[in-house]
Amino acid sequence: MKSKIIFANLMAILTILIWGTTFISTKILLTELSPEEILAYRFFIAFLILIVICPKNFKFLPLKEEMLFVLLGASGISLYYWTENLALKYTYASNVGLISSSIPIFTALISHFIFNNEKFTVNMLFGFIIAFIGISIVIYNGKVLRLNPRGDFMAIISAILFSIYSVLIKKVDNKYDQLLIVKKTFFYGVITMLPILFITKVNITKVPNLRTDIILNLLFLSIFASVLCFLMWNKAVKVIGAVKTTNYIYFVPIITMISSSIVLGEKISGLMILGGMLIFCGVYVSQGKWGNNILNFKINKADNISGS
Repeated sequence: MKSKIIFANLMAILTILIWGTTFISTKILLTELSPEEILAYRFFIAFLILIVICPKNFKFLPLKEEMLFVLLGASGISLYYWTENLALKYTYASNVGLISSSIPIFTALISHFIFNNEKFTVNMLFGFIIAFIGISIVIYNGKVLRLNPRGDFMAIISAILFSIYSVLIKKVDNKYDQLLIVKKTFFYGVITMLPILFITKVNITKVPNLRTDIILNLLFLSIFASVLCFLMWNKAVKVIGAVKTTNYIYFVPIITMISSSIVLGEKISGLMILGGMLIFCGVYVSQGKWGNNILNFKINKADNISGS
């Protein structure tokens, strides 16, 4: 069981390592494609890859189960990525990155208060505060925070949507094969994406300029950042839970910072290193029990004093 938990944590870490570098691919693709086109091509290709990998593993389930997959496809794929793209359109990327770091706390709250799946603990709150401060330092690095209510609101909606996905996925993880889960999620992600493409008047039949870098980055997002990552993420949620898995999202700014330095030549400052250290501390606190132990110690001490 211990080895299974370690493996699940490693899958969550690998997923975040990949997701933390996807901004580079997206940045390259934006030279030729719109955000909606990237979303459509990415998941159309991903769904086709899943059909090729496992052509027979697709069955229709009872209506209640199918509706659950519709929610997974909308919350984890179409609506999540659409609202995130809208947020990036109307506000600063740094604001979206900062707000996205609230996914673990939203996941903990939704899981505890709505679905009663996992307890919301004091150490989760402490860990979130520490990590949030670290993320703020990494993202802003001495710059002034600039608000844009419209875009920032869309970023909050985006974070809540992925939190809902991370909680809901556990409801099907113990029932079905992982390939079937991801395939059905992507299928309904594509279906619920169609009205969005219609509203935004995106013509996905228009063939873009298929440069080598465009093809390679689309394949990276489709194969690794979509198919592989969703399989690993779902498996991690199944073993260690939605709350602990989403805590790894705190590491995304650190990965982005390192990959920016390597690929784009951006400098890493002392403030960014300090922020990274705080993020590590925040995740450690979120995963631990010391906050609860401190409170329990104080409560027990107070009870002993009152009882003496």
